[in-house]
Amino acid sequence: MTLLRRQALVLIGAALAGPRAATAAERSGAKAGAFAFDRAEGGSLALSEFAGKPILVVNPATACGFAGQLAGLQTLWTRFQDRGLAVIGVPSPDFGNQEPLDGVAIVEAARKNHGVTFPLTAKTRVRMPNAHPFYQWAAAEKPGETPRWNFHKYLVARDGTLAAAFGTQVDPTDPRLVSAIAGALDKE
Repeated sequence: MTLLRRQALVLIGAALAGPRAATAAERSGAKAGAFAFDRAEGGSLALSEFAGKPILVVNPATACGFAGQLAGLQTLWTRFQDRGLAVIGVPSPDFGNQEPLDGVAIVEAARKNHGVTFPLTAKTRVRMPNAHPFYQWAAAEKPGETPRWNFHKYLVARDGTLAAAFGTQVDPTDPRLVSAIAGALDKE
């Protein structure tokens, strides 16, 4: 069998098999600390920097109708950061390119317009099949609870497991999210 024919058969088989195969990180029981994002300012933001802390990972967009949630996320971070909560914004071009800015311009707009001081990463794909490895892992951990729009929220527990997911419609000050964060902070 020729190499080209073999490759074609593998692709057809994969397509017929349904959902994609799990990545090595997903199969190994990886935790959030195994992943890193590119910083908007350059360099890397490793989630392992937040080991032992709950992390709220959100995909914001400065030109989205839900951009007002940035102020709510800042409120959460201000309220809970001394207890250990980390909030990380992961802007994405996946939803109508409602994040038209790049790099430091995203950070500047979020700070100027919404008072954001928590870390924001560089623009990152969050939607399958081209999602960042963190989002692939989260999709495997919480199937059916993947980002469908901007401002999807993942709460990572202190132990690095995925504790909860909240859709766009759940405002950062929603009692369900606040309660989940408080619960994650109370667990040692």
